[in-house]
Amino acid sequence: MRTSTFCAALCAFLITVQATGCNESSQRAQSTPTTPTATWDTFLDTLQVRTLKFFLETTDPATGLTPDRWPKPAPSSIAAVGFALTAYGIAVEREVITREEAAQRTLNTLRFFWQLPQHERPDKVAGYKGFFYHFLKTPEGTREWNCELSSIDTALLFAGVLFAQSYFDGDNQAEQEIRALADSLYLRADWNWFMTDTNGVSMAWRPERGYSKHIWDGYDEAMILYVLGLASPTHPLPESVWQVWTKPYVWAKHYDWEYVNFAPLFGHQYSHCWIDFRGIQDDYMRAKGIDYFENSRRATYAQQAYGKENPNQWRDYSENIWGWTACDGPKGIKLEIDGKQREFRTYWARGVSADWVGDDGTIAPTAAGGSVAFAPEICIPTLKAMRAKYDTLLFKEYGFLDSFNPSFITPETLNGWFDDDYLGIDQGPIVVMIENLRNDFVWNVMKKNKYIVTGLQRAGFTGGWLASMK
Repeated sequence: MRTSTFCAALCAFLITVQATGCNESSQRAQSTPTTPTATWDTFLDTLQVRTLKFFLETTDPATGLTPDRWPKPAPSSIAAVGFALTAYGIAVEREVITREEAAQRTLNTLRFFWQLPQHERPDKVAGYKGFFYHFLKTPEGTREWNCELSSIDTALLFAGVLFAQSYFDGDNQAEQEIRALADSLYLRADWNWFMTDTNGVSMAWRPERGYSKHIWDGYDEAMILYVLGLASPTHPLPESVWQVWTKPYVWAKHYDWEYVNFAPLFGHQYSHCWIDFRGIQDDYMRAKGIDYFENSRRATYAQQAYGKENPNQWRDYSENIWGWTACDGPKGIKLEIDGKQREFRTYWARGVSADWVGDDGTIAPTAAGGSVAFAPEICIPTLKAMRAKYDTLLFKEYGFLDSFNPSFITPETLNGWFDDDYLGIDQGPIVVMIENLRNDFVWNVMKKNKYIVTGLQRAGFTGGWLASMK
């Protein structure tokens, strides 16, 4: 694997960003003000290359199985594989690996997943009905921990598969096979089976006890799931699922920003990694007068406002130290810190919104990193402030460790708690959204994919770049 610095011209690349900066709170809630043109910050180059190396150096190139976390021993996360498949194309564009190397990695991954066993029995299996189990053993690729057959994690895997299908558009044998395997994997998924007798897609299925009681509805990371399910040529979801999806939305004002609330930022990021929602609207957003990109931008600003206010007086929270999403945490324990009884957690979907706050003092750099394309003017200073303040306690060979908690002070953690691991599903949004900020790269590749276009159209999206699509 070879690495290279980015060309000098790229370091001077200018971007125009949509941002806030309006002083009147009522105006902030209703409009989309802009800030002056910002220059590309070369820190993003360093961060992106280090984070790309996580996928390149921890993923088995023969199977494409990306670890859920590293360096702690862990099975593969199929969602992390979806991010890895997307990262390979970005690595080519950044001249970290060659196109041939990326194509071979991708081809190996798709071949491996296509031949994995699919059946309804509980063991020695990788998936069923075209979907895959959340965690797969390495190196064999079969179900780990009696985990669930995951509709959303399979959708995130397919997002990477379809990115590869559209990116590798060459006439050579390897790239032709990539496109064919991508079709085979996507078309095999029986989305109708995952609906059972409900109006929406179930979150999970296990052979031991059947379907989850919950379906995907209300705003979160599963928007891309419904786009892919609606577009399927073989087992398409009915168009009615989109109304089921949007009906429970929570539109509310949070720190003077009105938007569809979802507390952890990953819900505002994952679908946006692959789909450019700027300027396109479904019925719900058309009625609100904004798009989903603007919605995610407002959610990002609301998190910064929460960090600045710091209502629960956690250590180090500030205008430039913030970010809450699903991430690791120090320990499931109660401690007295600074004269207050505090409750800490391990892995948890942390977040802040108008209707729910889950905050134990733990901050995840991916919250700001995955939102950098929405609000670079606040996310880049936050990422740089974290690196400057915590240095190698937080920023190491593969970029930012997953999370940290400055308030978790014990005899063993006098400087606060810092994670030992990187998580694939938190590394992925950093890599992808930096590239989307740079040049819309992943978004533009996905606009060429007929399934993404069809899924958006069947969900009722119109306007913007979709207007030119057949």
